[in-house]
Amino acid sequence: MKGAEYGPKPLLTKREREVFELLVQDKTTKEIAQQLFISEKTVRNHISNTMQKLGVKGRSQAVIELVRLGELEI
Repeated sequence: MKGAEYGPKPLLTKREREVFELLVQDKTTKEIAQQLFISEKTVRNHISNTMQKLGVKGRSQAVIELVRLGELEI
């Protein structure tokens, strides 16, 4: 069947995952932006979008929830 999905859709986009993997390595927003060749505003948008998806209010809560869901390893 054309367009059929194989398994569940990932919670995070590839870029959101990259941002959070760097965040747990204690990188600053500026360092993440430089490493991924994106603006600091874009980094903050990725973090904000992820927090909204998870229904949490802070970066730390987002990390805890992503680890709990198996989406992120520390």
